[in-house]
Amino acid sequence: MKCEIEFLPVGNASKPGDAIVVRYGSPDAYEIMVIDGGTLETGDMLVAHLRKHFGPYVTLTHVVLTHSDADHASGLRTVLKEIPVTNLWLHVPWLHASASKPYFLNKTWADERLSIAIKKEYDIVAEILDTAIQNRISIREPFVGEMIGPFHVLSPHKEMYELLLPQFERTPEPDQAAIAAKGWWIGPKSGGMLSSLFEKAIAKVQNKWVTETWEHELLKDGGVTGASNESSVVLYCNLDEGQKILLNGDAGVWALSVAAYFAEHYKFPLREFTFVQVPHHGSRRNVGPTILNRLIGPIQPKGTQTRFTAFVSSPPEDDVHPRKMVTNAFLRRGGCVVATQGTAKIHYGGFPSRLGYVGVKPVEFSPSVEEYD
Repeated sequence: MKCEIEFLPVGNASKPGDAIVVRYGSPDAYEIMVIDGGTLETGDMLVAHLRKHFGPYVTLTHVVLTHSDADHASGLRTVLKEIPVTNLWLHVPWLHASASKPYFLNKTWADERLSIAIKKEYDIVAEILDTAIQNRISIREPFVGEMIGPFHVLSPHKEMYELLLPQFERTPEPDQAAIAAKGWWIGPKSGGMLSSLFEKAIAKVQNKWVTETWEHELLKDGGVTGASNESSVVLYCNLDEGQKILLNGDAGVWALSVAAYFAEHYKFPLREFTFVQVPHHGSRRNVGPTILNRLIGPIQPKGTQTRFTAFVSSPPEDDVHPRKMVTNAFLRRGGCVVATQGTAKIHYGGFPSRLGYVGVKPVEFSPSVEEYD
């Protein structure tokens, strides 16, 4: 089996997002899956792209929504309406209201009332779900242990998701003490469009640069991203021909640590990947040296031949993503880093090259990186 992975350009400097097309099988017998649909504008582009390259009657075996953020979910509304889909994989937040209720601050919620309150805030996910039901698409939730095509789900665990849910930006107030007692409290509600825009505004005004060398890494452990990001689906694929693939969505250090734990539990080899997705558009909040060493391997001597390809989805004219200290970290560990930044990027994975596609210019090691605020 071969596996081709294509990252489509999504959004602009104020609207990042993800839209990934995966083709697996052989050139004459393959199946297609879409992972995330980007922004609303991405939907039409994604449909046109699929029909152009796979024919007017293209069908999708799997569609995966890694997490409920709008920059990953919005475009899937168009995809499900326009293209036949067999299986839809997504987390449905309001279906976990009862299990998550002990971790909300207000203990008087009735299960149904809490479910309605959560569903009201996730209208995009609700529309995707309604379309799937109308089109008789099989619907499943992607938790640890599930298989989606050739991919194993390594995160999130169901119990982990139900502890994260009250910490999502748009759900009712969490009970910090109850969550902390379980060990999954990640901090104040954060993430989402407002904090992303705030980060960009601060970066434009206050970005300071410091020197970084190959031998002296400035990326730190302890980064905290939004709870919704930590609920991202992490997918692992180990093909017979030696391809090992890790797709991370917007996962942060906690989700990546869970993924590493379950990979080791299932005896899936780590640090031998041929393709890795840089999480969350290259944010430094989502990775650190320790988890990168565990997942993809330690720092290599300068000049060592690259060991894997790493794609990062980042819009053009983005002053924040990808962070140079993050791309440097992947380069140090043997990665050939490629950023979308306005154009589709494709990892052929054994499939023939496509007419009209040209070679990519990898990201280079930067001697100057953004100083921590």
